Amino acid sequence: MNIKFLLPILCLLPSVAGAAIPYRVEQLKMPAPAEDFSDINRFYIGGAYNFAMWQNYTDEDNISVNGENTSSFEFMAGYRIYDTFRMELNYLRTDVGYNAFSFSGDTFFVNAIWDARIDSMYRLFRSQMLVPYVGVGGGLSWNSADDGVHLDNKIAPVAAAMAGVSVEFNKIFALDFGYRYFYMFNPGTDIVSDLNPSAHQFRAGARISF
Repeated sequence: MNIKFLLPILCLLPSVAGAAIPYRVEQLKMPAPAEDFSDINRFYIGGAYNFAMWQNYTDEDNISVNGENTSSFEFMAGYRIYDTFRMELNYLRTDVGYNAFSFSGDTFFVNAIWDARIDSMYRLFRSQMLVPYVGVGGGLSWNSADDGVHLDNKIAPVAAAMAGVSVEFNKIFALDFGYRYFYMFNPGTDIVSDLNPSAHQFRAGARISF
């Protein structure tokens, strides 16, 4: 073989050998983004102990009643729409206490609650344990009186504003500690006129999500 053709053939051998090696593309698997809390646990149920401090009231005839402390229990069922927003149906056995009389009621609220969840960090690490919240609510109370008290309105509108903090131990179980301002619109007692019972309520309870 002529030497002048041998040198170019030797130079082409590495290129031919490289063409025989299959071309591979290595794909790097990125971790899947964490699901929102609302996608995992949309529904929850719970209960709470309620300690109420009823406020004093004086009517236009200068007749006064002194508010007393009462306690009761309440139950809730909720639906989480977003990580930071949930709607809640709340039942409260309302015990209204004054020095001159008392009455009770079955009270139902619909609450709108905003959770102060740190969205971006929470979705990535799921490490937020303390979750502050604020909320507002409205509903109706079916009342009955004792001690000879007459109520003009057996059904009275109610409103509330609340704030607190939830301690979320895991995706399922949480403890709630909060404050609620409770206001009832004039149930119409015959002892004091235009009475609008109001109370500072302190709550402690638990929730289970599923």
